[in-house]
Amino acid sequence: MNGLFSKIQSGLKKTREGVFSKINRIFIAKRKIDDELLEELEEILISGDVGVDTSLYIIDMLKQRVRAEKYESSEELETLIQEEVAGILLKPATSDAVDGLNIVMMVGVNGTGKTTSIAKLGYYQKSQNKKVLLAAADTFRAAAIEQLMIWGERIGCEVIHHQANADPSAVVFDAISAAQSRGVDYLIVDTAGRLHTKSNLMAELNKIFRVIQKQIPEAPHEVILSLDAGTGQNAINQAREFKNAARVDSIFLTKLDGTAKGGVVLAINRELGIPVKYIGTGEKIDDMALFDPQLFVQALFLRE
Repeated sequence: MNGLFSKIQSGLKKTREGVFSKINRIFIAKRKIDDELLEELEEILISGDVGVDTSLYIIDMLKQRVRAEKYESSEELETLIQEEVAGILLKPATSDAVDGLNIVMMVGVNGTGKTTSIAKLGYYQKSQNKKVLLAAADTFRAAAIEQLMIWGERIGCEVIHHQANADPSAVVFDAISAAQSRGVDYLIVDTAGRLHTKSNLMAELNKIFRVIQKQIPEAPHEVILSLDAGTGQNAINQAREFKNAARVDSIFLTKLDGTAKGGVVLAINRELGIPVKYIGTGEKIDDMALFDPQLFVQALFLRE
C-alpha cells in the first residue's frame, strides 16, 4: 500500500503544488468559516479544473454541514472538504473480471496516451499471472500499429494485426478467435483515435461492438476511455461525447504526473458518473496505479 500511495503522491505533485496548496494555506491560516472564506475556496476549486458545477456542489455541501453541525474554524473545514471530495470519488468501477476470456476495449482520441496505457494495462495483467493478447484495431494509422507491436514486444505480448487501412472489425474478429484458441485471459483492443466529434469513428466503434458480440454475446467486458489529465475541462468534454455515442465503463487517466489539473477527476466522477479506474503516474511501463479514492484524497491534501 505504501508503494501505491507513493505513486499517487508523486503523480499528484503538480496538482498539489497548484490548486490544493492554495486550499491548504487557507486551513493553515486558521481563519473563521464565513462567506468570504467559502467564496475564496470556491474560486480556488474552479481554477483547479474541478469544474464550476462540481465546485458549486462541494461548496453547497460544506455550507449545509457548517450550518447543521456548527463548525467554526478552517481547521474543521479541512476535514469536511476531504470527506466531501472522497464522497464524490467513491463511485466504484463496476466491471469485474470474468472466468475465461476478458475482452477490454480502449477508446479515446489520439494524443491521450491510449496505446501506452494499453501496454501498461497488459503489463499489469501479466504481473498478475494472466495471459494477455493485444489487438491493433487502430488500422487507419500505420504508426499506431507499429507502436503497439513495439510495446507488445517489450512486455512479451503477441499483437494481432493486419495491414494499415484494413477493416478494424476484421482485426478484432481474428484477435478473438486467436484468444479463444490460445486460452488467453485478457484481450485488449486498441481502437482508432480520430476526433471524438467525428460520426464515422463512433459508427466504427459500434461495428466493432457488433462483431465482438456475435462471437461472445456478453462482451466487451469493459470499455476504458483514455483521457489526458493535462487537458482539464476538455477531458470532460471528450468523456461526455464518448459516453453519449458509445458505452464507457471506466477511465484510464493518463499523464497525471505532468499536470496541475488533477482536480478534473472530481468533475468526471460527479458530472458524468464514470469512475476513474486507472491512473498513469509516469512514463515507465509500471508507472500505473489502480485508482484508490481514499489514497487519492490523502495525496491531494498532503502537506510537504
